[in-house]
Amino acid sequence: MSQAQSVSDASATARSKYSCPACGGEAHWNAAKQILACAFCGTQSPAQIDETGVIHERDLAKALRELPQELRGWQREKRFVQCTSCKAISVFEAQKQAQACEFCGSSAIVPYEETKEIIRPESVLPFKVSESSARDHIRKWYSSLWWAPNALKKKALTDTVKGMYLPYWTFDALVGAQWQAQSGYYYYETQTYNDNGEQRTRQVQRVRWQPSSGAVNHFIDDDLVCGSRGIHPALLRQIEPFPTTSQEMRAYDAAYVSGWNVERYQIDLVAAASASRDQMSRTINDMCAQQVPGDTQRNLNVDADFSRQTFKHILVPVWLLSYTYGAKSYQVVMNGVTGQTVGEHPKSWVKITFAILLAIIVFIIFAALSGGR
Repeated sequence: MSQAQSVSDASATARSKYSCPACGGEAHWNAAKQILACAFCGTQSPAQIDETGVIHERDLAKALRELPQELRGWQREKRFVQCTSCKAISVFEAQKQAQACEFCGSSAIVPYEETKEIIRPESVLPFKVSESSARDHIRKWYSSLWWAPNALKKKALTDTVKGMYLPYWTFDALVGAQWQAQSGYYYYETQTYNDNGEQRTRQVQRVRWQPSSGAVNHFIDDDLVCGSRGIHPALLRQIEPFPTTSQEMRAYDAAYVSGWNVERYQIDLVAAASASRDQMSRTINDMCAQQVPGDTQRNLNVDADFSRQTFKHILVPVWLLSYTYGAKSYQVVMNGVTGQTVGEHPKSWVKITFAILLAIIVFIIFAALSGGR
């Protein structure tokens, strides 16, 4: 059998697996009902999701050397497009066509060819917030924007809200660290000084320094590094964390992402592992700093050893609204599990100017009343 025929058969099998038995439409993962259901008539799909799959922590050192081919790919035929504006790479079902970038709304999208199949996600955090709930959350967020132009609130844009899965990496490591520092202890000396010819005394703070040392042993579990470039990092940090416990995560099955947009990771395993090492090092340094005795400290030196290093590639759900106001683009992002919502919005200079003028008037009145007394 030729490779082309093999791919065609696999694609046909995938479409058959997730097709609706009632109308023939494609079944999508329904966040509200937590089932596979037809996007057109609502009929539950007979396809079974394997919920018994084991989520593996992969050995990081081994993976950085060479990851087995069987752990690559999406399990279904996919299409890739890249936005030439924000550089995000989106993953679609093979039969779908992309009209605009899901992240910034730009129509400047081009086909993207994989030079090597990606590392397949080890697990998925399924959507729990439905689309209707997401729209309600975003409307409430709009209503809370006091400094936004009134026109923005009246529009309450929610028509273009999209659900998508973002790529994340999680890293585990057992860290053993030895630290050395100088501990500072406060003490006070009585100092005599002259104040307009009158002799006075005061207490002056001094620091007594002495060497100290210690050790920290700590297991860091699921240190998160986002592999996305499509959503502004500052927004993502505000809707984290995503629950990554074994009770919440599911072993990867293509059914969970059926009907949803997925972003291909652009921060690869090597770059993500380096970023995670930096994050872990900061965590361990902070833990060591907390152990240093005394009232203050200086010259903290930490020698950390990392072992039992493992990783997972996971997909997490977000609701994303991209909109343009004036000449600028903004994003509103929601955690697809917890509902935590943050976003960017324009500021009303009329409101800001009015607030400044009001503050000046209040200050002048207060100063006048204080002077009168």
